[in-house]
Amino acid sequence: MKEYDIVIGLEVHCQLKTNTKIWCNADANYDAKDPNTCISPVSTGMPGALPRLNEEVLNYAIKAALALNCDINRVSYFDRKNYFYPDSPKNYQITQYFKPYAENGYLEFIRNDKEVRVEIERIQIEEDTAKSIHTKHESILNFNRASIPLIEIITKPCITNPQDAYVYLNTLKERLKYTGVSDVSMELGSLRCDANVSIKEKGSDKLGTRTETKNLNSFKAVVRAIEYEANRQMELIEKGERVVQETRLWDDEKGITRPMRNKEEAMDYRYFPEPDLPRVLILDDRIEKLKSEMPEFADEKQSRFMNIYGLSEVDAGNLVTSIELANYFENVVKLTNEPKLSSNWMLTEVLRVLKEEYIDINEFKVSSENLAKLIKLVKEGTISSKIAKDIFEIMCEDNKDPNTIVKEKGLIQISDTSEIEKIVKQVIEENPESVNDYLNGKDRAIKALMGSAMKISRGKANPQLVQELLIKNMSKE
Repeated sequence: MKEYDIVIGLEVHCQLKTNTKIWCNADANYDAKDPNTCISPVSTGMPGALPRLNEEVLNYAIKAALALNCDINRVSYFDRKNYFYPDSPKNYQITQYFKPYAENGYLEFIRNDKEVRVEIERIQIEEDTAKSIHTKHESILNFNRASIPLIEIITKPCITNPQDAYVYLNTLKERLKYTGVSDVSMELGSLRCDANVSIKEKGSDKLGTRTETKNLNSFKAVVRAIEYEANRQMELIEKGERVVQETRLWDDEKGITRPMRNKEEAMDYRYFPEPDLPRVLILDDRIEKLKSEMPEFADEKQSRFMNIYGLSEVDAGNLVTSIELANYFENVVKLTNEPKLSSNWMLTEVLRVLKEEYIDINEFKVSSENLAKLIKLVKEGTISSKIAKDIFEIMCEDNKDPNTIVKEKGLIQISDTSEIEKIVKQVIEENPESVNDYLNGKDRAIKALMGSAMKISRGKANPQLVQELLIKNMSKE
């Protein structure tokens, strides 16, 4: 069998999170409404209804392009892409074909200690279709989604393996989410991806025939579909058969792609400039204003967290997975002035709760202010780490002030030397074997003795003081 290279290009559709639709003032929060209620004569394609570009769509689109290092075309315009599907009420889609608003971008990331650069060919503004819902006997349409604003982000055929495609999609999702222009949720349908796959003989410059795979509902599905499709094409070539240019559907349950329809070319859509919309002029002033509103992105935050807070690359990376999580952490640090201790609480206790309850930081009940208060109580020695974890569980129920919980339950840490001295002497008397082990060089015995002391004090004794007094008293034995 010959050796082959895989050539991958990705097309990502991203819904923009504006309040109203792209051509009219119909509500864009279509999932929260009853079917066919977020509509207007424009979004349903009524005769004589004329579109008008929502200016906020343009602002959001420019922010996305800036996040992806694109050149912004000062002049662009819309085109009609003509085709008939039941979910397209006008029998054409308004998109940008001849002159998109953004081109020549890129995303860079590190995978396996190697820098990867994915070239973005173009980004175009367009409208979404209605949603088709297929039942056993009929198909029904919900036009709430029609005319939701989209951007389509199209890479060059420059990705060479499924793993790079996976990291690219995650990096793209993170970048767009940081800008706030989209929810970027594949589960909600606000982010959708199609994969163009072809193969060529290793080292050859001649690209093979490509197929486009749709119905990819997760990034893992993208990887599996690319792997399957590349292997399918290799097997066809090895058998002397040819790869047909077509659109295929991914069957996630069976792990295969299957034919959907012949792949259309540009000529099949009979593109022509949209006569009902003027050209789009993007002035330098608008671009500069939007640049000033751009956030600090995750890779930039990660570097800053490492440099300023002294966090490891892994810990800093985990804290910047979302802008909300990063902001929560920085709020805690601002109040505690303890970056490493705050990071430990975030990465162990906070992320554990988020994972267990399937929520994000915006839904987390404990405010950054109250978590900071809890950390300060530990740092000041008012409570032990063990008691702090118990208090944290109570706070997760109602976000109660930790100081109030400590007072109500009498959980203040015992740091009085005379009180702890009594506990230590009791422990030494009741555990002669462990004392003997420690005196004979078995350092681990101190843990058993400390455990006994903490049990007697019901977790209230200052553990550092307990250890110091245990060692001091045993040395007298």
